[in-house]
Amino acid sequence: MLQFGFIGLGSGAAAALLFASVTSGTALSIPLAYLAPLPIMIAALGWSHWAALIGALAGGFAIWLFFGGLFSIGFLAGIGLPGWWLGYLTMLARPAGNGSPTALEWYPPGRLVVWSAAMAAALVLLTIVSVGFGADEFRQALRAALREVFRIAATESGASGPATFRDPGRLIDVLVVALPPATAVMALITNTFNLWLAARIVRFSGRLTRPWPVLSEMTFPPFTAAALGAATALSFIDGMVGIVAGVVAASLLMAYGVLGFAVMHAVTRGMASRGFVLAGIYASVLIFGWPVLALCLVGLSETFFHFRVRAAVKRGPPAST
Repeated sequence: MLQFGFIGLGSGAAAALLFASVTSGTALSIPLAYLAPLPIMIAALGWSHWAALIGALAGGFAIWLFFGGLFSIGFLAGIGLPGWWLGYLTMLARPAGNGSPTALEWYPPGRLVVWSAAMAAALVLLTIVSVGFGADEFRQALRAALREVFRIAATESGASGPATFRDPGRLIDVLVVALPPATAVMALITNTFNLWLAARIVRFSGRLTRPWPVLSEMTFPPFTAAALGAATALSFIDGMVGIVAGVVAASLLMAYGVLGFAVMHAVTRGMASRGFVLAGIYASVLIFGWPVLALCLVGLSETFFHFRVRAAVKRGPPAST
């Protein structure tokens, strides 16, 4: 238990330093802050979820000491507790139903992605509620914060800066609508990527006791598509209901984007040009961004059309040697 305590304190200190790097204002601080959940997830996967919980609480306490309560709540809600919970679920297992006393059924990776989406939406909703329960109140507060950001940017850039910094009114109106769902999408990507990277690191070190899952075969719970449909429909309602539903719909839709990547890995299996195709998909998403919408549609369509099963049937059984 003492070892778990030291590992937890170390992971919490590392996570707090990565999270606090945003206060430096440098360009490198943004990617470092996105990696803040990584040490806590490594502690959960390689040692114990208790070590991760100690790390989350210790990191939150350190942030509170140096930066105050608001930053501490942000660290716990966005970094510490999601990192601990995802790590705990990843190592969760139960006896398999085949009668073997040693066989285990591990928590499915698809459900981990759905959990990441749920926590990403919850983080944004917590931020919205902290501002106020009224839609107009939230929009006015966000608009004021964005005006301040553009004012600072205009001051730093001076007369040579872009005209958008000096007259950002129309852009602010767009950001007020787009920022909450975009923040949820970014939180989902951050949680999912850090969990995958933590598992890779712990597996490389030899401490990962869970077998590596076949990620291309991940599936979502049946209710996920229904939840996405309901949230999308409610997002057209004006007011706070529409804002909340839009955040939930965006996070779930991005989860289907992750599933879309898994589908593409599965259906291209056995193709001679598989590496070229997958590299093109990843490059287009990283460079342009918007092609991820096509992957979202692929992931959502997989729920109804079962592309992976069709592709497996078309390939047939592997040739015997």
